Amino acid sequence: MGSPVHRVSLGDTWSRQMHPDIESERHMQSFDVERLTNILDGGAQNTALRRKVESIIHSYPEFSREDNYFMTQNERYKAAMRRAFHIQLIAQRLGWLADGRELGYAYRALSGDVALNIHRVFLKALRSLGTEEQIAKWDPLCKNNQIIATYAQTELGHGTFLQGLETEATYDAATQEFVIHSPTLTATKWWPGDLGRSATHALVQAQLICSGARRGMHAFIVPIRSLQDHTPLPGITVGDIGPKMDFDQTDNGFLQLNHVRVPRENMLSRFAQVLPDGTYVKLGTAQSNYLPMVVVRVELLLGEILPLLQKACVIAMRYSVIRRQSQLRPSDQEAKVLDYQTQQQKLFPQLAISYAFHFLGVSLLEFFQHSYTAILNRDFSILPEVPAVCRGAGAGGARGRACPSLGVRGAGLSHRVSPLSLPPLPPPRFLVKNYLQTQMSPGSAPQRSLPPSVAYLAAPVLARCPAQRAADFLCPELYTTAWAHVAARLIKDSVHHLQTLTQSGADQHEAWNQTTVIHLQAAKAHCYYVTVKGFAEALEKLENEPAIQQVLKRLCDLHAIHGILTNSGDFLHDSFLSGAQVDMARIAYLDLLCLIRKDAILLTDAFDFTDQCLNSALGCYDGNVYERLFQWAQKSPTNTQENPAYEEYIRPLLQSWRSKL
Repeated sequence: MGSPVHRVSLGDTWSRQMHPDIESERHMQSFDVERLTNILDGGAQNTALRRKVESIIHSYPEFSREDNYFMTQNERYKAAMRRAFHIQLIAQRLGWLADGRELGYAYRALSGDVALNIHRVFLKALRSLGTEEQIAKWDPLCKNNQIIATYAQTELGHGTFLQGLETEATYDAATQEFVIHSPTLTATKWWPGDLGRSATHALVQAQLICSGARRGMHAFIVPIRSLQDHTPLPGITVGDIGPKMDFDQTDNGFLQLNHVRVPRENMLSRFAQVLPDGTYVKLGTAQSNYLPMVVVRVELLLGEILPLLQKACVIAMRYSVIRRQSQLRPSDQEAKVLDYQTQQQKLFPQLAISYAFHFLGVSLLEFFQHSYTAILNRDFSILPEVPAVCRGAGAGGARGRACPSLGVRGAGLSHRVSPLSLPPLPPPRFLVKNYLQTQMSPGSAPQRSLPPSVAYLAAPVLARCPAQRAADFLCPELYTTAWAHVAARLIKDSVHHLQTLTQSGADQHEAWNQTTVIHLQAAKAHCYYVTVKGFAEALEKLENEPAIQQVLKRLCDLHAIHGILTNSGDFLHDSFLSGAQVDMARIAYLDLLCLIRKDAILLTDAFDFTDQCLNSALGCYDGNVYERLFQWAQKSPTNTQENPAYEEYIRPLLQSWRSKL
């Protein structure tokens, strides 16, 4: 059996030895770990390339992250900028393409702890919304780092509700310029990364006003800092938003614009144009302007949320086989924490989700790339489904982000995800609209086929689950059908509640607001169905890998059944499941915990994160947790600095008793 290649420090004797408790986990392999790594990477060639890039990155001291946890916000930002600078130098020297795999692997090796990440988001937005002429002008400037750009959408008072954005872009036909303005405090752009200190330009999302009419949100490229001395340009107020819950390496910023003028050509015009005389020409749909954020959501899922969850699983699992506590039997030594069923219950569902979202992400990327090309060519037929699918996938990933990673020295930090970066659930309106489509009579309106993600709404209804024993719940067809049933029923119920309110005279908008909780419950069930179905379909493609297929099927089974048990009320509500069947599902679930236990370390090894990437004392490949914890503790600057509280507080406190004698 093959095994992943790992680079560990050789500075100490203990770091050249494998801890016996983790070594025993790898002694007997029921599947080829290296082969699973190749599958996750999309082929052995990609694995080899990734490791080559990682080796290059880890060989440069400029990319070290060892002191991250001892740094101030300013130091973290400067270190992240240093890494961004040197990555660009290496990329230029080695010929790495801006959209190539090498740069992606380099960012993975550094856990995204690099500055100028939103510069890449700007590029995606430019290519999504810009004309070919605009791309030809601005793309080389970005690639050659002649400008540093950010994406400024979110405002102090508005986030995902783009129609509510207050920043205005008023067209002046006399000068053929747009006047970009923040009319209120809440119109201040708030949170964009790279904005606080780094960016020279911003892609500003603003409400277009031309010929006296408001035309909705459009994107404008706005210079914000001098290319000579980096000072804010006239009319620009810009800065860093201050302390945050982590992400100290990112200069999240604010931006106020006071009647800032930009040329007419600075409005990205693939889907809408303003002619010199102020005439507005619509070339797409209103939803076209959402395309950049859809691109970002796909990248968030695959490039940020999923790796963070995977790393959390690696750290938590490895520490759980090193940490021993209490005894399973009075005569035994203390047991590995991972041998306790309660710990397995915490970790294994998260491990299952991480694999489920890997395979869903792969299929999502294929779907998106096909859709993206069509949309750029102004084929908008598939546009409504794209954000629904992408948001749903991201929402499921957000649910998995809370994987416990057992605390200290980088374990908790290893799965950080800013709440503001998480995408919402798929639009419930998308689900409601497609359900209503299935209820139309053949002669009432033109019939259309449902999008693939909601095709189950038109499938025959299965009134009762046919399971008769626990083993039946290990059948992908059964639990996929079960999730389709529950999702369809909840969507149906949400529509029924909505229609009941409107028929009783309630305003349509108020009726929607009064049923939002029910709509979101249905959307969550839909998300779970999509992940379960995607995981099961991925397993079917592994017929030539029976050992890997078997071990991954256990995770797929666990993911599906864990969701059923967690949401058992939804399955019991219409008697689709009986109480006895829920008991059967629980038996199957507990049996799966035992089976997954013996492969748990191997399944996390297959993610193939280097120790430098994890940057965690608890998650190192060799398992020497306590040695690293003690070694890292000694590096703390506080151990070599004078105690600032001693003279002023501790010493007087210790000596205060003398005055009472």
